[in-house]
Amino acid sequence: MLKEVAAVFTGAGKQVYLVGGAVRDLLGNRKSNDWDLATDARPEEVIALFHKKKIYRGNARSYSFVVPTGIKHGTVTIHYKDISIEVTTFRSESKYSDGRRPDNVKFALTIEEDLSRRDFTMNAAAYRLPSGPLVDPYDGRGDIKKRLIRCVGNPEERFSEDGLRPVRAMRFTSQLNFSLDEKTLAAIHGALPLTARVAPERIRNELDKIILSDKPSAALLLMEKTGLLGLLLPELAACRGVEQKGFHRFDVLDHSLLACDFAAGKGLGLELRLAALYHDLGKPVTVQTGEDGVRTFHKHERESSGLARQLLLRFRYPNAVIEKVCHLVEEHMFYYEESWTDAAVRRFIVRAGEEHLPHLFNLRRADAYGMAGEEPPHNFLLPLIERIEKILAQSRALSLKDLAISGNDLIAQGVPPGKRMGLILNELLEAVLEDPALNTREKLLEIAGKINERWGVGSGE
Repeated sequence: MLKEVAAVFTGAGKQVYLVGGAVRDLLGNRKSNDWDLATDARPEEVIALFHKKKIYRGNARSYSFVVPTGIKHGTVTIHYKDISIEVTTFRSESKYSDGRRPDNVKFALTIEEDLSRRDFTMNAAAYRLPSGPLVDPYDGRGDIKKRLIRCVGNPEERFSEDGLRPVRAMRFTSQLNFSLDEKTLAAIHGALPLTARVAPERIRNELDKIILSDKPSAALLLMEKTGLLGLLLPELAACRGVEQKGFHRFDVLDHSLLACDFAAGKGLGLELRLAALYHDLGKPVTVQTGEDGVRTFHKHERESSGLARQLLLRFRYPNAVIEKVCHLVEEHMFYYEESWTDAAVRRFIVRAGEEHLPHLFNLRRADAYGMAGEEPPHNFLLPLIERIEKILAQSRALSLKDLAISGNDLIAQGVPPGKRMGLILNELLEAVLEDPALNTREKLLEIAGKINERWGVGSGE
């Protein structure tokens, strides 16, 4: 498909190159699904070439259309068949007064000039379409072979142009399992004031890519070394040096990183990895040392949930992500014993949420791994899981909607809508959690009548 698109450019006498991550991936023998092109055609020319264009391949034809996704910066997006291709006109950018965006964008004449403005050598190679050659003025191919991240030219200058670039460097270490060039690494600390001015959404996008990598700790430890962790995730950085000897081999930060790596290794989703990383944020503020020298972290899960919420809000995560992560963090400290009654198990299911149980158990497995860096045994949590499965098979009356009566039934019995009705329904649910056999219309109406009498006829709400 790229050749078909390239043919439109070359047919119009325009140069077009495959650039960016796609070239990096191809040179590193990695699969790529991200296609970026650079061209000497101006944005308006690209739009004219591809807007509602019929592209022929043999006797078959397909249509393309163009969206001006970043036309101010010379970028448009071609939609063709089932792929999106971002196309940017050769650029030569000027000063970055705000450390985030160029003051103005000037179009360049050559691909070499365009490549000179890019961040890292591995991203500064271009392949001329349709059949080459490779243009590689900064030996990006060599650095890819060495698995090395190195800035194009002077690292201080590259980082002064865009405060997000230090975070991108961290992300590539985790995603690609590459090392950082010493000069590039040394230049990051001086760029922190610029990074602090980058929009939260842009930072979040890079952090998510780190957390979704195969080994998030690779980047997060480098972030700690360079000061990025303290700048962006101070709640997590504060966990360094908070020892928890007796139950754990590691301090709270290393424990949290191991838990996140475990979640990553199991292919768990973003919310689970975030919960694993942030589940102990409250330990630094709840730590107490007893007379025997043993440290405790009473109710740290509540503090952890609050700090996680604060952090996630700062980076403007969707509400659904925030609620799920914070709920898992707050509920991760459960201790099952065989002495639990069936009613206690039912209340645990209600509190945790049946839909959250698989995720909560995965979080506990990650937490257990982080204690010693060893995978928990295969039967870890199995007694509780089997108990829950048995109880759910017997009764699923776990919420108000599962009760055999509703508010309308109570109204018919003379219970006024409002606070009293809500309290009565909650008491009925508690009774059913204690004994599911009570969940019949007759028995619940009888219990409701007694509760209503206890309130007193005509008493206020």
